[in-house]
Amino acid sequence: MFHADPVTHAEPPSAPRRRSALSVVSSVIMNLLAVGGLACIVMVVLAVVFNVSLIMFKTGSMAPSIPAGSLAVVQTVPAASVDVGDVVTVKRPGQLPITHRVIKTSPGADGTTMLEMRGDANSFDDPGGYQVKEVRKVLWSVPGLAKGVIWLSNPIVLLAITIGAALLVLWAFWPRQSEDDVDPDDGVPDGRIAVPERGAGTHSRIEA
Repeated sequence: MFHADPVTHAEPPSAPRRRSALSVVSSVIMNLLAVGGLACIVMVVLAVVFNVSLIMFKTGSMAPSIPAGSLAVVQTVPAASVDVGDVVTVKRPGQLPITHRVIKTSPGADGTTMLEMRGDANSFDDPGGYQVKEVRKVLWSVPGLAKGVIWLSNPIVLLAITIGAALLVLWAFWPRQSEDDVDPDDGVPDGRIAVPERGAGTHSRIEA
């Protein structure tokens, strides 16, 4: 008579798949790029349908309401629809456009409107006034955002972002080896061996 211990096979581990740190970072970056792309599409639609565009404030003449470095969303509207207190951008022949607050409006010649304006930080009115048919009215602004737009507009930065996005997409779709590498013959993962299980009540008796 002798005793034989039954041999049991180790069960395949059921460890959950864990995303690597690189996978998490790449997912975040790709989501941000997707949001940025969606924002660009929205801005294009708004620009075409509603005559909406962006302007940047390089000076502080409209501080503190719109400080230097702000990014503003503006809409092209008829000058006749402008009210006192509105902040608008007007074109100036031979000069850069100017964005100040309207302090007075009056009818002009040939369907134009005469606008008198002043910067919030200025103690004097703009000289001469502006006789215009249309202006760009400030809808809302975000302080400090202009620097980010200028930085993203740099050709080198745009090239780096494009290359980085392409590499992330390539990495995301690159074929990977399956994590569940199990030998179908014995049900034991590669690199593991079957071991006998010992303990009270596990012996089987064989009689000769």
